[in-house]
Amino acid sequence: MNIAIVGTGYVGLVTGVCFAEFGLHVTAVDTNEERIARLANGEALIYEPQLGEMLRRNLRQGRIQFTADTARAVRESLVIFIAVGTPSKDDGSADLRYVEEVARTVAGNLNGYKVIVTKSTVPVGTGRRIQRIVHEEIRAGSQGVFDVASNPEFLREGSAIEDFLRPNRVVIGADSPQAVAILQDLYRPLYLIEVPFVITTIEAAELIKYASNSFLATKVTFMNEMANLCEALGVDVHVVARGMGLDHRIGPKFLHPGPGYGGSCFPKDTSALVTIARAHGCPTRLVETVVDVNEQQRLRMVQKIVGALGASSDPGSLMGITIGMLGLAFKPNTDDVRQSPAVVIISELQRLGADVQAFDPAAMEQARRVMPKVDYREDAYSAVEGADALVLATEWNQFRNLDLERIKGLMRRPILVDLRNVYDPERVRLLGFTYCGVGR
Repeated sequence: MNIAIVGTGYVGLVTGVCFAEFGLHVTAVDTNEERIARLANGEALIYEPQLGEMLRRNLRQGRIQFTADTARAVRESLVIFIAVGTPSKDDGSADLRYVEEVARTVAGNLNGYKVIVTKSTVPVGTGRRIQRIVHEEIRAGSQGVFDVASNPEFLREGSAIEDFLRPNRVVIGADSPQAVAILQDLYRPLYLIEVPFVITTIEAAELIKYASNSFLATKVTFMNEMANLCEALGVDVHVVARGMGLDHRIGPKFLHPGPGYGGSCFPKDTSALVTIARAHGCPTRLVETVVDVNEQQRLRMVQKIVGALGASSDPGSLMGITIGMLGLAFKPNTDDVRQSPAVVIISELQRLGADVQAFDPAAMEQARRVMPKVDYREDAYSAVEGADALVLATEWNQFRNLDLERIKGLMRRPILVDLRNVYDPERVRLLGFTYCGVGR
């Protein structure tokens, strides 16, 4: 079976490579010809474990190809996945211009039956919108037979390959039994490992994605609020989280306090859900609060750093202060700095006058584009040289067992602000550090 993936960003590239791994013939499309050339040369372009190796293997075996010719890819494929960006507008709603462009291109190149599938995260009603666009754009006399389906992705950055090859579930939303059967056939290897399939309407599939991410964001935010309360009460948040997580109705995942959620999904999807709900007269007050609390959590982390330094929050109060920052990506095992708490925190620290020197194992190239005034260092130890405080913002494995005695000797003041609660407070304090965690 030939399939086309339109969009070679995070979702599109992972989806295309993994479908090729399933033995399908994949044509991945992007308008950026330089990007296409580099991908065709085996450069993964994003940091994701296993992705580069899998990409090069499927290129060698001829199961995936890259092109800027969307029209040809549509004509040669039975299934066309739309995996383009849906960035947030100023009002929080999803910008669907790229999705609509793809729909028009598909309509102009129908040469037989096609299944048009939204893989991008799109608002409820987008599938119907695509149907209308294609019907309106079909040229007179063309073989305009098609179905539209929704097949949302549930890929965690840093674990995306594993999530695609061994998912918790596959959601397929479609009206047509033929479209459902074709999509089920694409995922046939997953039946061998008994992956559950949710077959539903287009609208339900679209909402499942937003509802899932908003619920996970709510768990993260709730635990951050509990961490703040733990600090006020003198309680260890990790004990509270364990006591909660042992309840099977709650579960232990996403109960880790920190500087708030980030990345390309949770911030965008929670804002979009709020906008969708308001438009339909059903305000989601809980999700609205989650969005607001998450923003405040990042600023609370800045206050934590300022407090540890014995400074104030006035502009210029950190003049002459150097902060060593470990971690720039919003989570480990990715180079994604979109909506990263570290970016917000660094920006605020710089606004207060601090100099920031930072290290991240994968995200420094991306970070330079949005924070050019940071002093980027070659490793964790050079990032803390002469620093008045060390801030651990992303819990990369290589940051979990640092030589703290060496770090203490490199710093001007031994202050560790551990925003991910990686280190044991008592051990760190015994080494002579001032330690500040989250909810401890």
